Formats: sequence, C-alpha cells, structure tokens
Amino acid sequence: MTMHTRSLGTTGPQTSALGLGCMGMSALYGDADRTESIATIHAALEAGVTLLDTGDFYAMGHNEMLIGEALRTAPAALREQALTSVKFGALRDPEGNWSGYDGRPAAVRNFAAYSLQRLGVDHIDVYRIARIDPDVPIEETVGAIAELIEKGYVRHVGLSEAGAETVRRAAATAPIADLQIEYSLISRGIERDILPTTRELGIGITAYGVLSRGLISGHFARDRQLAANDFRAHSPRFQGENLQHNLNLVEALRKIAEQKGVTVAQIAIAWVLSRGEDIVPLVGARTRERLGESLGALDVTLDAADLAAIEEAVPADAAAGDRYPTAQMAHLDSER
Repeated sequence: MTMHTRSLGTTGPQTSALGLGCMGMSALYGDADRTESIATIHAALEAGVTLLDTGDFYAMGHNEMLIGEALRTAPAALREQALTSVKFGALRDPEGNWSGYDGRPAAVRNFAAYSLQRLGVDHIDVYRIARIDPDVPIEETVGAIAELIEKGYVRHVGLSEAGAETVRRAAATAPIADLQIEYSLISRGIERDILPTTRELGIGITAYGVLSRGLISGHFARDRQLAANDFRAHSPRFQGENLQHNLNLVEALRKIAEQKGVTVAQIAIAWVLSRGEDIVPLVGARTRERLGESLGALDVTLDAADLAAIEEAVPADAAAGDRYPTAQMAHLDSER
C-alpha cells in the first residue's frame, strides 16, 4: 500500500491521500463502540492517514471529545502528524433537533473556544462553517476565522457545501484551503460549476460521502432494517423503490470490481481518487476492518477502460432520490 500526500489547495496543508471522517463514531448511523472507534483512529494514524474530520455538533461535542481521547492516547509522533478539520455553526437542542446555523463572528469565536477544549489541542488545522448561514454574509464568517488564524487558534479557512458564487466571495476575503462537499459516483453535482471554480481558484476538495453513507459500499443489504437514530432511515436514497434502484447500480459496479479482484468500496473510493490530486476522499470507517478495506483503494489503479466501464455502469445522475431529506436540502448553498 502506498500512502502519499495531497494538498488542500494551494494555501492548505499537505494531508494524506485519504482522510478519516469520524462522525459515524458518535452519531447519525446507529450505535458505535467507543473502544473500537479509538482503535480505528489509532490504526488510521499508524497507516499514515493524517486528516481527522469532525463537527462540534456531532452528538453535541461527543465526537470532538472522542478524537481528543484518541489523540491523547496515541504515540506522540502520530499525534503530532494529525490534522484536525472541524465544522461549526449547526444549532441543536437537548432532544437533538436541528434549529439552523449561526455564522456570526461572535459565534465563530465561541464555537472555536469550545472545540479547542474538547479536542485538547492548541489549534485547529482547518475550520469551516458546516452550512452557510443565509443571514450572515460569508465575508463576515470567513473574516472571523481569519482573525482566529492571526491569533494562532486556527491554521486554515475551509468551506462546506458552498456554491460556486459563495466560494468566490469567500476566497476574495481570505485564502481558502478547501471546500468539503459530498462527491461520489452517485453524487456528482459539483462537476458542473463548483469543481471548475475551486480549480480556477486553487482550492482543494475534501470529498465526504464517497460511499454514499454505505449505500455503494457493497455491504448494504436490500432488507436491512435501520435504527430510528440512523440518518439513513430518513434519507431519500434509502427508501423503497429508490433503494432498490440504487442497489441495482451497486450490483453493476460489483461486476467491475470482481473483474479487478477488488471490493465495491475500494473501486468506489478509487474512482474518487482518480478525479484529481486536488481531491482528498474522507472515508467514514467506524471499525479497523472497514478502515483496512478503504485503505486498499490506494492500491487500485483505474485505467481508461476501467473508467469507461464504471461510467457505463453508474452514469452521472443515475441515483434515485436526493442526498438529503427535503428540509436539509434547503440549507445547502451548493444546491442553489
């Protein structure tokens, strides 16, 4: 296995070819095992994965504290190579409901103070608002992060689910390291306007959802029953006929993967890796077993014939159903 580095844009840090998205270790995908989660973070660091992604609202701070514990208990050399990527701004209540986003400068400073404490670090490597606050100009939010950089609490400004015009406005305010956004074989909307814009401006892409929340991992059974606290129980792509259609796409992809002697997950991740050196896929592995499978994608080489076969099996816009429920889609600046 070859682990190399990629740059989060022309101004961002060097990171490993894959990043680890830690959200599922705390929330939204059913119950998780804390001991196994920490062991998985340690295994990722040992394998050369440097980027750890979280959000301060993932289980109301639980995920940050989990990463903080993993970093404290990791060997010093591994702890020092870790890069933290943190999303902020999502508002929750004690019942776990969502109540909007807050991108005001005072809120940015407040969120950062709590994240630094929970993570147990003296700085955050990439800091970004999770969703653009429609009531606060992006220039004000990014400006507040830039002030935190000046004070040493943050190293780089990131964005999340921002549309092309918002990316331009943000980049005119301060250097932007990367845009975190969903990108996979069945979520290719960024190819129209957003990806050309980030490439023009020298901004990297951190791609989440590369396995579409397990849908195109090759492990999701047609008859699987999802827990009420699992995000996918309410996701349009996992419902009824949509699910059956999407799993048919997975089976078409499986045939290609088997011909290459790799798994469906590995070929799906390898496809994202093939899209360019400016794209860092986040893998949402919650166990060491799944992490090992994901890391195997680094050894998968896709030639022109492979890419053509994948495109035929899973064409752009082939998925059935939106990637979020309607109410959440309304908060995505990237979809406007």
